[in-house]
Amino acid sequence: MRTRIKALAVATATVVAAAVGVAVATSPASAASLQQITNFGNNPTNLGFHLYVPDRVQSRPAILVAVHYCTGSGPAFYSGSQFASLADQYGFIVIYPSATRSGACFDVSTQGALSRNNTSDPAGIKSMVDWTVSRYSADTGRIFVTGASSGAMMTNVLLGVYPDVFKAGAAFAGVPFGCFATTDGSMWNSQCSSGQRSMTAQQWGDLVRNAYPGYTGARPRMQLWHGTQDTTLHYNNFGEEIKQWTNVLGVSQTPARTDSPQTNWTRTRYGNTSDQAPVEAISIANTGHNLPMSGQAAMAIHFFGLDSTTTPTSAPVTTRGPVTSAPVTTRGPVTSAPVTSAPVTTGGPVTSAPVTTGGTASCKVTYTVNAWNTGLTAAVTVSSATAVNGWRLAFTLPSGQTVTQAWNATISPTSGAVTATNVSYNASIPANGSQSFGFNANHTGNSGKPTSATLNGTACTVA
Repeated sequence: MRTRIKALAVATATVVAAAVGVAVATSPASAASLQQITNFGNNPTNLGFHLYVPDRVQSRPAILVAVHYCTGSGPAFYSGSQFASLADQYGFIVIYPSATRSGACFDVSTQGALSRNNTSDPAGIKSMVDWTVSRYSADTGRIFVTGASSGAMMTNVLLGVYPDVFKAGAAFAGVPFGCFATTDGSMWNSQCSSGQRSMTAQQWGDLVRNAYPGYTGARPRMQLWHGTQDTTLHYNNFGEEIKQWTNVLGVSQTPARTDSPQTNWTRTRYGNTSDQAPVEAISIANTGHNLPMSGQAAMAIHFFGLDSTTTPTSAPVTTRGPVTSAPVTTRGPVTSAPVTSAPVTTGGPVTSAPVTTGGTASCKVTYTVNAWNTGLTAAVTVSSATAVNGWRLAFTLPSGQTVTQAWNATISPTSGAVTATNVSYNASIPANGSQSFGFNANHTGNSGKPTSATLNGTACTVA
């Protein structure tokens, strides 16, 4: 068991490297910090609980539970993923559970974890949600969960055990609900991890329904991600998850829509063709067990519907009470680069113009570079004083820099005077709001940043 956990941990450790370079840099200046919460209710397996509340939080905020990988922790997933910076942008609250058993994997194997009102990890996570709802008057109609590897498996489990709590989930490199079940106390199912456990859609669906017998309410939507070269939690599990959740949600296993949002990605939607379809599945070619990569967190937030353009209130709700321990060290600069993401694609012109209320629109570009050897990661946040519907940011890369990958924008050409254009899910910048994107580039010694930029033709300040 210890060897298998170590192997899973080595494979999933790249989750931090994949996302942290952008997550830190795209976050605006903030006094908010990660807080540790204790004495929050029923917690049978002694999970840790860390909470991130942005400086500007919506009235009746949504809650996202973000669940780490084996050997990880809540603070590590906070630092190594984009969810906190997205919370800064959109005003929702993030819960980061921490597994405290040896190996720091979550229990997705025992009957205590796979049943309602259980005696294992899901019960503790449910208590974290209840505590946060009570303390911050959160919106119980907007509670979501996401996770990577062990956290992705827990995402499947929480949607099965608590369908009345969670409205949707996004699982990055996981396995179906119940696939990892064991009776020998090992908490490791080799048949499942190697992709050798296959059942009918009905059988998979019954496992979920049996977790909460008699439940007849709405079931949460599910977004699934998997790399085709994943040998840690084999790619075959991706197809089994699709079978399970299409059956649970009562939709056809035949995709209603198939497209490719980035090169080497295949996205299928089931039940309808909308951005919030009942089931959405993204397969990524030539990628192993290293999800989420940069930019994918924003797609999960869009699937949840949390990327609202409503400007958050200026301060947290007044029901916030003191936490029981000091803040955890806030996110700082990192030097690790994202793992391979999709190649840059060329975006066409956006024909819509900025929506202004009169006068000259002002904008600001925050541009942060983390460089290494002959490569760099750039994280860019574009802020506008007036609302913009469809944005294009033009700037000139320093000599010797060539874009190799981009996320949350398309960039064309790849060197010299370039233009970053919004993608489908982040086209709008609200008044006094912002959007973020990033890219990797090669360089020949000059890892500097542009000195000027224009947003839809309007000059911006660059910081």
